[in-house]
Amino acid sequence: MTGARRAALVTGASRGIGREIAGRLAEEGFDLTLSARGADALREAAAECAKRGGTRVRTVPADMAADDDVQRVVEAHRMAYGRLDLLVLSAGVGSAGPLGNYPSHRFDKQFAVNVRGPFLLIDACMELLRDTAPARIVAISSITGLAPEPGLAAYGASKAALTALCAAVNTEVSAAGVTATAICPGYVDTDMSVWNHDRVPPTEMITSGDIAELVVTMTRLSPQAVVPYLPVVRAGAALWQA
Repeated sequence: MTGARRAALVTGASRGIGREIAGRLAEEGFDLTLSARGADALREAAAECAKRGGTRVRTVPADMAADDDVQRVVEAHRMAYGRLDLLVLSAGVGSAGPLGNYPSHRFDKQFAVNVRGPFLLIDACMELLRDTAPARIVAISSITGLAPEPGLAAYGASKAALTALCAAVNTEVSAAGVTATAICPGYVDTDMSVWNHDRVPPTEMITSGDIAELVVTMTRLSPQAVVPYLPVVRAGAALWQA
């Protein structure tokens, strides 16, 4: 390992949950590689991180559905820091719609970004994670992957697969010091949830800060503590509703 400071790679870092996680990690003193599709928004996120923590920040615009982009992000991080203490999988897409003529291209897109991309990224990062161990992977999954809801069959299935992927990582490499956690929240107050404001007001949603705090907490656990998945539900009587 070439760096003395802890280093993290965060996907989906230009907005919402991923951006808040990046900011909190900057406050914790992590060197960062931030990735998302939009270069301008990434630069803004990097500038915010620098203000919050004075940390080193590298940005790599990339599409997690593109194999070459995934490899490029990993190599850029390796060249910059030489270690990987934390891999945060926050890039994701969602599309609501009832069963019955659901567009197959929307299904394919969700599995490409929410499952295939994370699998390829974990696989490409595994050597670096093992060399840095103890190291952690945290994936932003969804409560719909544990308790499906009408209209979210494709999205929930993709997040269930992501949660299962984290469990599989633990069975394979947790003894070597690399552990994975899928954080599974209900609706979080980000732009991805705007479509549902008429049913769930933003004031009733989980905050991005809540999720970021949980990610930071994961980094403080010993490698003997494995948390395969962590449900986070909204306040109210319907405990398992998104």
